[in-house]
Amino acid sequence: PMARVGIVVLAVVVALGIVWALWPSEAPPPPPTADEATTVELAQGRITGFVQGAGTHAWLGIPFAQPPVDALRWRAPQPPAPLAEPLAATSVGSACVQFANALAVLDDPDGDGIVGSEDCLTLNVYAPVGAAADGRKHPVMFWIHGGGNSIGHAGPYDGGMLAANHDVVVVAANYRLGPLGWFSHPALRQAAANAEDASGNYGTLDVVRALQWVQENVATFGGDPGNVTVFGESAGGMNVMALLVSPQAAGLFHRAVVQSGGLNLTPLATAEEFAEGIPEGVAPGHANSSAEVLATLLMRQGTAADKPAARRLAREMSGQEIRDLLRGTSAPELVSLYGGDGGLGMFSFPALLQDGTVLPAATAEELFASTENYNAVPAMLGTNRDEVKLFMALSPEWVEQRFWIFPRLKNPDAYNRAARYGSDGWKVSGVDRLARLMSAAQGDSVFAYRFDWDEEPTVLGYDLSQAMGAAHGLEIAFIFGNFGGIAPGFGNLYDEDRIPARDILSRSMMSYWAEFAYSGDPGRGRDGAEVPWQPWNNAPNADKMIIFDTAQDGGIRMSSEEVTLASLKAQLLADTTFADQAERCLTYVRLFRGTEAFQPAEYAGLGGGEGCAAYPADELDLF
Repeated sequence: PMARVGIVVLAVVVALGIVWALWPSEAPPPPPTADEATTVELAQGRITGFVQGAGTHAWLGIPFAQPPVDALRWRAPQPPAPLAEPLAATSVGSACVQFANALAVLDDPDGDGIVGSEDCLTLNVYAPVGAAADGRKHPVMFWIHGGGNSIGHAGPYDGGMLAANHDVVVVAANYRLGPLGWFSHPALRQAAANAEDASGNYGTLDVVRALQWVQENVATFGGDPGNVTVFGESAGGMNVMALLVSPQAAGLFHRAVVQSGGLNLTPLATAEEFAEGIPEGVAPGHANSSAEVLATLLMRQGTAADKPAARRLAREMSGQEIRDLLRGTSAPELVSLYGGDGGLGMFSFPALLQDGTVLPAATAEELFASTENYNAVPAMLGTNRDEVKLFMALSPEWVEQRFWIFPRLKNPDAYNRAARYGSDGWKVSGVDRLARLMSAAQGDSVFAYRFDWDEEPTVLGYDLSQAMGAAHGLEIAFIFGNFGGIAPGFGNLYDEDRIPARDILSRSMMSYWAEFAYSGDPGRGRDGAEVPWQPWNNAPNADKMIIFDTAQDGGIRMSSEEVTLASLKAQLLADTTFADQAERCLTYVRLFRGTEAFQPAEYAGLGGGEGCAAYPADELDLF
């Protein structure tokens, strides 16, 4: 199920656009004015931020590394050069190179569909007014944005409310995306100056460099470098998991929050070999492996007439010829080789590479068998009850358009059934499997949650509480206390009559997250008045997770529910509600293909009769 994180549909954008259009949009605020009261001296130079209305100071667009351009492309990030002059840190830096997309509205002056810049390694800091001078050490909360590791940037994630309400310092950083962030080819590795340059994990190393910057500078803003919580959602959550297992990140953080993430590491062969396993006997690579991308580039430039010719030429080229070609390709042209999804801009590509230096070549079971194998810190892991509904909300597979504009679910029962299985599968890989392993290794310092809020309005007769529910990404606004700025459309997914209950839930979630940042245990929240959040307990029928919902839907409460591949399979095998055999077979493949739970003989006989013989598992489209 985690493979579907970065695969989305254009129809989601249409759905959000419809919602967005029903509410008047506010005029953008004027750009902030630099305020000398916020001036700080860093090792790299003087910077001046501005005063936010939330009762915080903010500094935006601070370089934390040298621009990874020219000779620094596909190299580990280097510490920032001294500022040539004082920096007015009042606007976010450029996003990293990505496809234009509806979730990160960015200028595209040349209209090529590629936005952002290679010079993008900046971060934003939000601190309570007076934090730098009050003599206290404020916990630091370091945010890693999502977007399939191929889109997004730190700009929309305004940490002002979180900082002001709970006396924390919030940092949000950019990192290189797509093939500029993760790219491994033997020709590049052969010429690398060191193991980090050879790793291919440049986006991961960018996050590590940003954390090093925090260690060096955050005390200037009132933050405590000895108490740093990393938290991130979706791909950002996967990047948090990568930090937990990366030796380079050891000692740079002290708590970790994984929202709708998981641990998805990619073998180097998958990242580098041709998709069809060429020559014979070689393990097949990803459809967007470096070998395939090189072949596509050769065709794009007219050097090869077709894919077979391009593959032959790529195998014959010297390492120097390959390096010259790749390094001589502009960033927009390189990214364009991958093809976006036409709306959200995400694409599937090999990321989080098992290079053996930055990220280990090991399984989760091996890594989390002992705290000696990973950076063991208190951890919170969670998913949303209806994760996959974000990707289903207006997919033609599930939704029809009446009169070309009014969306309706084709089959609500099938829709909710697929969403339940898919979201539970995400919970297995993103929370329950990892929590069980980590809890056995590090004891009562692992906490799990599920976000259940689903009180969206009905728009044009389309019930978003059913279509979206507690979908992927919707918890972010509750944690930041910001319901208008995370992404276009998301700010208006709220029924006005239910906003008071929404805000109560948001305040509770912010309180838990902040208390976890302070103490490593969310407990009863910062004010000590919340429902006690107990750690994950591996014992049968013991508390496992806390559920977040409004009072009218059961409120915040502990649950002993645990989902495993085995329990999912038992549920599916006993499920008599499937409309047809094709749905049953596709559900089995979506849940279990690529895992130890997939059993060819069981699949062949699934449901009796002819089973799934008519639906070869390796030919089904999972997305």
